[in-house]
Amino acid sequence: MLLDSRFNDVTKTIIGCAMSVHRELGSGFLELIYQRGLAVELREAGLDFQGEVHLPVFYKNTSIGARRADFLVEGQVLVELKAVAELADAHFAQVVNYLKAYRLEVALLVNFGEASLRHRRFLHNPIRPV
Repeated sequence: MLLDSRFNDVTKTIIGCAMSVHRELGSGFLELIYQRGLAVELREAGLDFQGEVHLPVFYKNTSIGARRADFLVEGQVLVELKAVAELADAHFAQVVNYLKAYRLEVALLVNFGEASLRHRRFLHNPIRPV
């Protein structure tokens, strides 16, 4: 699915920040270390973000609880971090489900656990009533 151009600049900046963290730290650390490093980079890039943010989960237009997200950047981009040897289909499904449940449109899945940084962008464009 093509990424909505409204999100190109912010997602490119986030990916650049993640690349800086991976270039500096490499792979092998726990996710929390990458999360802290990424927070430093996002701050230096001048992005507005929240880390460890609790977002409401919706089911049929009803908030049924909240779950923690790694980052919410500029109030619109969900950033899910991993530090695993290889991303699996379950990781992709998790992000797709988060977008739907959190009622967000765009997410980045970033994996610091491989020799090279891996990332993937996701777009959820729900049909909205007029």
